[in-house]
Amino acid sequence: MRYCIHRGTQEIGGTCIELEAQGKRLVLDVGLPLDKKDDPALLPHISGFRESDENLLGVAISHAHPDHYGLAKYVLPEVPVLIGEAAQRIVNAASQFMPGMPEFSNVIHLQDREPITLGPFRLTPFLVDHSAYASQAFLIEADGQKIFYSGDFRGHGRSSQRFEELISNPPSDIDLLFMEGTTLSREVAKEGFTPEAELEVEFKATIKKTPKTGLVMTFASAQNIDRMITLYRVAQSVGRELVIDLYAAEILLATDDPTVPQASWEGVSVWVPGFQRGQVWHGKMFELLDRYKPDRIYTEALVADPSRYLLLFRPAMGRELEETECLSGANLIYSMWEGYLEEERLAPFIEWRNRNNLPMIHIHTSGHAPIPDLQRFAKAIAPKTLAPIHTEHAKGFPKYFDNVELQIDGEWREVSR
Repeated sequence: MRYCIHRGTQEIGGTCIELEAQGKRLVLDVGLPLDKKDDPALLPHISGFRESDENLLGVAISHAHPDHYGLAKYVLPEVPVLIGEAAQRIVNAASQFMPGMPEFSNVIHLQDREPITLGPFRLTPFLVDHSAYASQAFLIEADGQKIFYSGDFRGHGRSSQRFEELISNPPSDIDLLFMEGTTLSREVAKEGFTPEAELEVEFKATIKKTPKTGLVMTFASAQNIDRMITLYRVAQSVGRELVIDLYAAEILLATDDPTVPQASWEGVSVWVPGFQRGQVWHGKMFELLDRYKPDRIYTEALVADPSRYLLLFRPAMGRELEETECLSGANLIYSMWEGYLEEERLAPFIEWRNRNNLPMIHIHTSGHAPIPDLQRFAKAIAPKTLAPIHTEHAKGFPKYFDNVELQIDGEWREVSR
């Protein structure tokens, strides 16, 4: 086999890897770089992406984060997309509210540890623990060689057993491992991260400090399903009702998982803020309002008794909450990576928060593995060659891992035997 990492050797996100065997090709992920705006010019120059090429057999998407699938909409629709069924539903649900994002239709569904064959390639997906629901790693076999692609993973989420199962019973005789290193440059990654389940204690303690008349808002990603479970459990524990918006309700519904909180559950309500009502009107998505009609809560209820609610917050809600005077005595919990707060796109949120004198506490755990778990993973897979990807600190890999071979974007290489 040969391979080319088109993007990902020097950055987090935007990952795209092309594999070639016997003249046929398979692509792993086609992500939108985290620091770039959507632009078709960012699509890697892979034969079959923009013009028909029967030798391109498909694009395998590891999980439903835009930095792994965001440029797929520019790939010709005739190219099959290999993705988990739940991940596809989440991508399609998100596309209703995110204009321009792909909505996959030409799909081959991947199931945990069930191999499929495409030309000379045999691809086996492995469910992994990550902040994106139903994330997968891939084993690819061809020409008597084996490549393992880690995708994004961790071992401290609510699906941590997947990590332990994989390192306890890993695929054998791996020639090449593409392994993510998101956290390698972060000082905190030298130790372990707080398990997702333990965040509940921090949330409860913070909420108990909120004035009894105040609204509690949590700025978190609705696609972080582990965090949505945490928020539901916390709300139940402290006697508050969890309030989500239409987008979150659709994402939760898309999991089709009986263990994941739903809008229809007791203790959960759906608030449709003004900006989302505009999305419904312009997108003619009136069926969504009908779907959640029994579960809806209105702004008047938030104003009348904000102390009853734990609100899943997004910045677009800010002005409406401010104008309706819901923020007196309110508390804000920021539950994502702190680095996002330094980005220009969140400057209006910072200004809004300061203007309203809102106290804010950070409660979060990473969606990626710390260095000790990366080492356990690499040791278990035991590849002949380890190729760093999804990292800004590839040069740091040899300090922690064996058999590291640094990579260059756009360079074709042979898989060593």
